[in-house]
Amino acid sequence: MSELPVETPDTAPTTTQDGTHGWQPVPSRGAWLAALGGVMLGIPLAVGAAFISQASGWMSPWLTAPAALLIGAVLGAWVSVRRHLRTRWKLDDSGFAVRRGNWWQSETHVPISRVQHLDLKRGPLERGLGLATLVVHTAGTRQATVNVQALDAADAERLRDRLARQLDVDDAL
Repeated sequence: MSELPVETPDTAPTTTQDGTHGWQPVPSRGAWLAALGGVMLGIPLAVGAAFISQASGWMSPWLTAPAALLIGAVLGAWVSVRRHLRTRWKLDDSGFAVRRGNWWQSETHVPISRVQHLDLKRGPLERGLGLATLVVHTAGTRQATVNVQALDAADAERLRDRLARQLDVDDAL
């Protein structure tokens, strides 16, 4: 297994066509888990919309409920898969960063000096797909953790070990 890419001034990667200079994608096989989570979120929202439309007398409940369930499940899965496919991470000398989203973008950068400890989480579905969630606990009170879901399990372990080594080196200085 190869070492995780770490950007240094001498070996900085070139910018790709999509502008992801040094950013690594999460495995696409995690999209299945993202879709499942999206379905679980989309269904209650759709049921609420169906209840409102039924209470207003706009449509028959026998037509509204199944249609709302189907639309909510499909829409929730689609949004979650798209968000998953646009998740990227990067580790360089200054720290760890995660970029998510397309329309509503978020980018979180954690300097090495702010990392407190690291956790790996693997639920049964993640284990079955060879995935893991890396949790980076940071110093501070606002957004004190950064989660990267559906990382390749081997990459997550190497990333955790690399961050821990960089943290140990910083502590020794």
